[in-house]
Amino acid sequence: MSATAEKTSLNGGEFLIRETEAHQVFIPEEFSEEQQMIADTCRDFLKTEIHPRLEEIDKAKSPDLMSSLMDKAGELGLLGTAVPEEYGGFGMNFNTSMLVAEVLGAGHSFSVAQSAHTGIGTLPILYYGNEEQKNKYLPNLASGAWKAAYCLTEPDSGSDANSGKTKAELSADGKTYKINGQKMWITNGGFADIFIVFAKIEDDKNLTAFIIEKSFGGITMNEPEQKLGIKGSDTRQVFFNDCVVPVENMLSARGNGFKIAVNILNIGRIKLASAAVGGSKGVLNQAINYANERKQFGISIGRFGAIKHKLAQMATKIWVCESANYRAGQNIDDLIDTLKGEGLTDAEAKLKALEQFAIECAIMKVYGSEVLDLVADEGVQIYGGMGYSADAPMERAYRDSRINRIFEGTNEINRMLVLDMYLKRAMKGELDLMGPATAVGKEIMSIPDFGGSDDDVVFGAEKKVLKNLKKAALMIAGAAVQKFMMKLSHEQEILMNVADMIIEIYNAESALLRAEKLISIKGEGAVSLQKDMALVNLQDAVAACQIAGREAIQSFAEGDELRVMLMGLKRFTKVEPLNTKDTRRRIADAMLTENKYNF
Repeated sequence: MSATAEKTSLNGGEFLIRETEAHQVFIPEEFSEEQQMIADTCRDFLKTEIHPRLEEIDKAKSPDLMSSLMDKAGELGLLGTAVPEEYGGFGMNFNTSMLVAEVLGAGHSFSVAQSAHTGIGTLPILYYGNEEQKNKYLPNLASGAWKAAYCLTEPDSGSDANSGKTKAELSADGKTYKINGQKMWITNGGFADIFIVFAKIEDDKNLTAFIIEKSFGGITMNEPEQKLGIKGSDTRQVFFNDCVVPVENMLSARGNGFKIAVNILNIGRIKLASAAVGGSKGVLNQAINYANERKQFGISIGRFGAIKHKLAQMATKIWVCESANYRAGQNIDDLIDTLKGEGLTDAEAKLKALEQFAIECAIMKVYGSEVLDLVADEGVQIYGGMGYSADAPMERAYRDSRINRIFEGTNEINRMLVLDMYLKRAMKGELDLMGPATAVGKEIMSIPDFGGSDDDVVFGAEKKVLKNLKKAALMIAGAAVQKFMMKLSHEQEILMNVADMIIEIYNAESALLRAEKLISIKGEGAVSLQKDMALVNLQDAVAACQIAGREAIQSFAEGDELRVMLMGLKRFTKVEPLNTKDTRRRIADAMLTENKYNF
């Protein structure tokens, strides 16, 4: 079997029950020269157009400045990377669009405007529009001549998006719909030319999507929202008052709006994780520079162990998140290619591939947003008193990071979705979850396997640890399903505990696989610090799984079952000790020497 065929052999979520080999994953070090040039273009744009004007962007009184910056991004092609060439874009693959999202993620408010336009504003038309709609709208969206906004959330419908009250009424002649309703938290609302709007027709159970042009009229909006962070992002309430929309501007079929919203959010989730990595790298670089420059007790604070610990932990989490992002992104790309080879259209293949890897998208949204929060918080701490000052960069980074745990479905919703999607796929027969869970249940009643790992295998011991962590998650998930059956959805705390374990497992495995692949390419000596990061993170992942697993077990098990499951958890969360202090110091010293994040 070829490497390409093997890459597509795992379905979404199967990492929990099947092994992945290092050669099957894509790592960022494999980006081509062309892809790196695209990333450099993004970095140059931030350096020349965005970073010198961050204060101006945040204090802008009108949306004109952000709109003009979007125009400049459009001129450079940064708004059309994912749009096919026949519609005026560059037709780059999914992982390239992830790379663009990562680099521009260091752009604070601009990155929000750009991602809203290129993601939730443009992709519904690309994936669900008919040819006439694509030809009319996509070229102008790809160039930036038209800006896009996405109107889903309402005052009484946030996480429960399908409960929206905006109405679409068909005219007597059947030629137009009249839209009435209120939308809130609409990014780019103040300068958008095109709105993707979700409304219900008559008493439909599900939403229907419409492409609405600002020129149609009947659209009013409040002044920009005053927000905790991303102050330069134009966010408004938008009102549709007898807004008349031609019937041909319905997007996809009647009642298909909720499906559109869900699938587009899958894309937004993993793209957000990529942007979070870019934002995190920007913060860490500033923190490293400050740690080298700031002196206390006559020496640079970067020489203190407490600061080294923080810098190394920030770098490790960034590197791990990046590893998992592009692993998932390449899985999506590979499946897209496979599906297109089977006869699906480009849009159909992309939608099906993204739906297949929706579990990984939810995982990365949670992990990426929380990595950025950790990095921003520690960045403030390294700056000390200056970190709290609006004159230093950490104040903005800290405020801007917070929204990401709410965007694209809250982290709580996404955590619950992880196990919910696993269980739904298991019930449909798409994923054998209960078979492995049952096997683990039998294993904990048997004599433990004291056999060592294969010393000739790279990360042999660590892979055994990962395999056992997967068993721990399956043991708890299986027992919870048997205990609560259809009522498990009401046990949100347990769902989130198990999700936390799965999230840690996916990211820890991704980091180990990246380190292993790097060793095979460059040799262990050349990537010793990357190996250090993978090993430190594995220690953290085991500790996190121990805590989450114990909380879950103690939430529903009693008596002998409780004792047996705790015994199983203890067996499955063993890891050889590692001197994490010295390991982290090596990671931090390397960055302090080069005065930047250098991985």
